[in-house]
Amino acid sequence: MDFKSFKEMLKRIFFVIFTAAVLACHAAPKPQPIVEGITNVMPDEQQRLVIKEVVNLIESYNYKKIQINDSISSLILDKYIKSLDQGKNYFLASDIKEFEKYRYTLDDDFKNGDLSAPFYIYNVYAKRLNEYFKYSLAQIKSKYDFNQNDTYVYDRTKMPWAVSTTALNETWKKRVKYELINLSLAGSTEEKNIETLTKRYQNLQSQTSKTNNQDVFQILMDAFTESIDPHTNYFVPTRATEFNEEMSRSFEGIGARLQLENEVVKISEIIPGGPAFKGKQLSAGDRIIAVAQGDGEFVDIVGWRLDVTVTKIKGPKGTKVRLKVIPVGQEMSSKPVIIELVREKIILEDQSAKKKVKTITTNGKDYKIGIISLPAFYADFKAANAGDKNYKSTTRDVKKLVDSLKNIDKVDAIVMDLRGNGGGSLVEAISLTGLFIDKGPVVQVKDLRGKIEVDEDENAGVAWDGPFGVMIDRLSASASEIFAGAIQDYGRGIIMGSQSYGKGTVQSSIDLNKLVNPSMLQKVAGLITRDRTVGTSPNAANPADVNLGQINLTMAKFYRVAGSSTQHKGVTPDVVFPSLYPMDKIGEDTEPSALPWDVIPGSNFKAVANLAAVKAGLIKNSEQRIANSLDFKYLKQDIAELKKRDAEVSVTLNENKLKAEREAQEAKSLARQNELRALRGLPAIKKGDKITKQDAFDFIEDESLKVMGDFMQQSGNYVMNLGNSTSQKF
Repeated sequence: MDFKSFKEMLKRIFFVIFTAAVLACHAAPKPQPIVEGITNVMPDEQQRLVIKEVVNLIESYNYKKIQINDSISSLILDKYIKSLDQGKNYFLASDIKEFEKYRYTLDDDFKNGDLSAPFYIYNVYAKRLNEYFKYSLAQIKSKYDFNQNDTYVYDRTKMPWAVSTTALNETWKKRVKYELINLSLAGSTEEKNIETLTKRYQNLQSQTSKTNNQDVFQILMDAFTESIDPHTNYFVPTRATEFNEEMSRSFEGIGARLQLENEVVKISEIIPGGPAFKGKQLSAGDRIIAVAQGDGEFVDIVGWRLDVTVTKIKGPKGTKVRLKVIPVGQEMSSKPVIIELVREKIILEDQSAKKKVKTITTNGKDYKIGIISLPAFYADFKAANAGDKNYKSTTRDVKKLVDSLKNIDKVDAIVMDLRGNGGGSLVEAISLTGLFIDKGPVVQVKDLRGKIEVDEDENAGVAWDGPFGVMIDRLSASASEIFAGAIQDYGRGIIMGSQSYGKGTVQSSIDLNKLVNPSMLQKVAGLITRDRTVGTSPNAANPADVNLGQINLTMAKFYRVAGSSTQHKGVTPDVVFPSLYPMDKIGEDTEPSALPWDVIPGSNFKAVANLAAVKAGLIKNSEQRIANSLDFKYLKQDIAELKKRDAEVSVTLNENKLKAEREAQEAKSLARQNELRALRGLPAIKKGDKITKQDAFDFIEDESLKVMGDFMQQSGNYVMNLGNSTSQKF
């Protein structure tokens, strides 16, 4: 999609607005009330500037053309409180009553860059959380009667806020009791359970104490932007980096995934192809206790936050990092090993498009079907803009897989598996569609001015002109819906699965730093430096140290080539299966702030086929198989059971009763698994046996392949016009 001229215009406007706001008189925020008994988290000058500019951007350029007013302020307050304490386990009724004074003032505060209210609310929450940890740790060694018929209410969402800490103590004590019962049912001794739970709470307490103003600001901004629409998001710098790495499927570092365990950073996985993999000196389970940049001094990182440690280990490709490591299996008191690595660009192949080939038999005839699993629509825009001819992208990866399936595997059909694909690059959705249709419109985009632009695949020819299918589910969203919708509208293939998510909006990623000229960044840096005593940001001595983060702003809405929006309604498959996910809990139509569904005129596109006559037979055959399928029978039972459990808010604290309930559930699950395994010619398993990956069975995929088999047989001499590609008779 060519947003170039539009983006350039917006950039000029953004620059004027942003610069004017920064130059405006800087009003001092109201004094933030201090919460006694804890270390108070305070906002910094940078965050005060960001909140003002995000308000400006939303009011000026969000697709909804919304004004930040008292009504929005009220929504933000409710969402913010809920995000901190959704289960009503920490705040008191008196706290909530006190917060009411902010209900209709947050809008004005944000416009003035005043964050004192939300940061005060967080500090009250932190105090209550600290009280919870202190009380619960003291209760772990208490004597409990696990034969009582009491219950633990784990979901207090619909209950009133507790009137006192004493009232909450009862809930917290029962929570400790429930966790001890769980540990006991796992087979541990009483002494070991006390030790395990104590360490768990101490670790939670330690990590919570490391919360900084960036964490609080992100929680607040999530509540703010979600009150506008579900997909406008602001990211603090570290979250922005994570988002862009996910989009590009690459990062620069040593190629290891890390996790925090008892205050120590542990390697959870070595990523194939990276420096750590090539060097063969690091292993999963190794613990990193210190980091040095190049030949510099080592810095001890034990007890650090994981995200801070990650930033120390990551770095530009070609640079050197040294690690002090305690190898897996050795005591922490052992002498550390020093490992030196040169950082490289890591390509996350495990999160990229992959292929496999399966053979099915339909009415005595074998068909080879290639399945391409696509987890997201990704592209390394940074590498592409830098002129890297080998930059990573969805379309490039899929094109290679299609060529391999066609020329090496000699498949009869291809299925694109978009289940769980939440979207990504709009540009990639368009170019990927172009691999399966000849030149023509792919998606229509209506911007905030009401102007409609038709975005086309401009490349003649197709990569695959044979039978084609697309699998979607409730988690398929955005770019996935553009692709599936275009394939469906063109009659290019069969869409199978359950109704998709329904995200029909387009977000533009805006680096807030790029909206400010260097002189403004210098002023911002100076303000942050002078404010360093009350904030937790680093001493910003120059503009390079200032990072204002990124906003993904909803600025347009996309429509299918036939004119219908996917917003709210998503894509309805040609052949519908029962959904694995609760439709009333997941989806755009469950979001209160979501944009509505609507229709615009269709674009000038030419369908390659009309599959209506074929679809009727496919649906009939699939419905018959599903009605007789044991897998789908159990899926329907699971859906009913999930609805039943969703209404429950408490659990028994009688160990024998809880044990009996779980054993009955485990026995039911085991019997079910063995019934399914017998159906597939696999040996029965016993309680405690692990199911191998090879034994896993994807019945949704299996039914999709059977639909494709029917499609190829029922199509017969069905002719599909693919432009200057050879007409196909299936």
